[in-house]
Parts: sequence; structure tokens; C-alpha cells
Amino acid sequence: MTPEEEKDQVVLDAGMKRYRNGEIWEFEDDMGVSDGGTGVLLGLDGGTTSTVCICMPMIPFSHSQLHSLPILARAVAGCSNHNSVGEIAARETIEQVMADALSKCGSKRSSVRAVCLAVSGVNHPTDQQRILSWLRDIFPSHVRLYVRNDAVAALASGTMGKLHGCVLIAGTGSIAYGFTEDGKEARAAGAGPVLGDWGSGYGIAAQALTAVVRAHDGRGPSTMLTSSILQTLGLSSAEELIGWTYADPSWARIAALVPVVVSCAEAGDEVANKILLDSVQELASSVKAVVERLGLCGQDGKNAFPLVMVGGVLEAHRRRWDIGKEVMNCISKYFPGVIPIRPKVEPAVGAAWLAWNFFMKEYHKG
Repeated sequence: MTPEEEKDQVVLDAGMKRYRNGEIWEFEDDMGVSDGGTGVLLGLDGGTTSTVCICMPMIPFSHSQLHSLPILARAVAGCSNHNSVGEIAARETIEQVMADALSKCGSKRSSVRAVCLAVSGVNHPTDQQRILSWLRDIFPSHVRLYVRNDAVAALASGTMGKLHGCVLIAGTGSIAYGFTEDGKEARAAGAGPVLGDWGSGYGIAAQALTAVVRAHDGRGPSTMLTSSILQTLGLSSAEELIGWTYADPSWARIAALVPVVVSCAEAGDEVANKILLDSVQELASSVKAVVERLGLCGQDGKNAFPLVMVGGVLEAHRRRWDIGKEVMNCISKYFPGVIPIRPKVEPAVGAAWLAWNFFMKEYHKG
């Protein structure tokens, strides 16, 4: 770094200190001027349950070597979906987790070359622009900034950062998202619990809670879900379930009951079994909608395409009931060429790979 660049960097760092949440970045005060090295990337996966930020070195090599990029630091925080916790809380969570990741690896914002934020709740270009505008207040002007839905990072985690194919996420929420090789994209579901994410963890658990209330009222069949859920929650009656639910109706808290539903279905409970079967159909129909809209399966429906499968619901299984396997069996009937992929890295790594890919494309164009 030249003396002129060092002066510019000091001015830049001073400007960063004046940012409204400066206390989050106080660790930078104890660090010297950036050494002018290759810099780092930040990849962030933000969901309803948690937010993970990965820091990787910005090394310019071929895409085939991308998997060998080491993880310099990893930081975890809570929910960053603005639809769930509000705009202010979501921003504070995202900023804090990025600061934690940089602090852990001994880097500062001036060392960052690119940031990819993949956050649930980013459903429209206005969502992207709002977050980008806020990020530009945090990072120096040389930092490349990218904002996408969290499903995009999940897809990238299974395709080494390439945006082609389809991803199905079924965790607290659910969404199917796909890309063609020429950049067209489509999505299905992911509209949140109010608009019917019935294949999601929240959807499964909410239907189970409803089934318990219906059975108690005499409006629905008796079910093993009643005793199992009450025991899990330490409650003594179905009436107490109403108070428990509305005391804190957060999506992740409700979704945590999915293993109870799977256990009851495994034990032969017809109500629990139907809830899971319906959820499998919902998830499969989301994938089908995306694949057909984008033509990923070809005109005859037999073309090969990757399907990345991510989320706790798809991993929820017992000896006989395996939600992910049932979803895959259902999708394979529609599209025999589907290639299921279970990523070996977490979505935050996929976000970092996206940052690398986006940055290198701009670098080569420039």
C-alpha cells in the first residue's frame, strides 16, 4: 500500500467510526492500517431461526478450486428476517454478526472485498435496494455488495456458487427457488406462515397444534399428538396449550415441535401421518412449479438438473418416516432426471462462494 493509499485508508476508517452503530466496530480502533493484502469475503445466511456469517480469504484462482477456500472465521446470531423481528432488529443482528466474524479473524471493514447477504424476507427488488442502501453506510465504497434471498445461498452451497438448478428449503419456513443457466429465476412458496407455508416446520407444527385443539373440542379425531405435545411442553391440558402458543408465537418456537409430529407418525398415529403426507405434497408441488416454469426438466420432462435440498424438516426422520426421502420420491415421479444434492457445507459458505463468483465476474469484465 502506497503512502497516499494509507492516508486515504485512515480517512476512510475514520468515516466508518462515525457510523451510527460505531460501538459495534470499536474493535477496529485497536487494529493497524490494512496491510494491503488480498483481502477477505463475507458470506451471510440469514433466516428466521439464526444468522451465520462466514469470512474467507479473497484468493483469485479458478472456480474448480473454490471448495478449497479456507474458513477464516464463523459467527452466529439470531433471527434476521425483517418480517419476523422488524427492520431495526434485523439490521442490528446482521451488522453485529458481520463485525463478530471480522473481529474473530483479525480483519476490518477496509480489508473486505465483497459481501453477499442472503437473507430470508428478501422477496422484491425494493427489499434488495433497502438493504444495499444501508450496507453502503457500513462499508467503504470499494466493497462489492450483493443481496439475495437466503434460498440463493442454499442453492449455491450445493453447486459451488453456480446459480443453476433448483433448491428446496424446508426449515422453520419453506421455499423453492430456481435458476436457468441464462439467468432466469423463479420461486414458489416462501410467503410466510400467514400465507400458508404448510410444508415448512412451522406449518407442520401449527397443523399438529390445531389437531390437538380440534380433538379436545370434539371437532376432530383423537390423536397421540395430544399427549406427546403436552408432555414435551410440560403442560397438563389442551386448554393450557392456547396460552403457551400465544405467549410467544414466534415461528421457530412453534416449528421446534416437528420431531414430536414425526415420532407420532412413526408410532402409527393417523392424524400425524396425514399432516406429514400433506406436507410432502406441498414441498414437492413447490419444486414442481419452479422446475416447470423455468423448463429445467426439458420439453420431455426428463432432462437432468440439480435439486439442492436444505433444512431441518428434510432431515427430520425416524426409522420409517423420512420426510426428505418421501419428498424426493414424489419429485422423481415428475422428473426422472432430477439429481438430488445434500450440501456438505452450510448456506453461509454458499453465500461466500457467491460473493467470490460475483466479484470475479466484475473483475474480469473490468
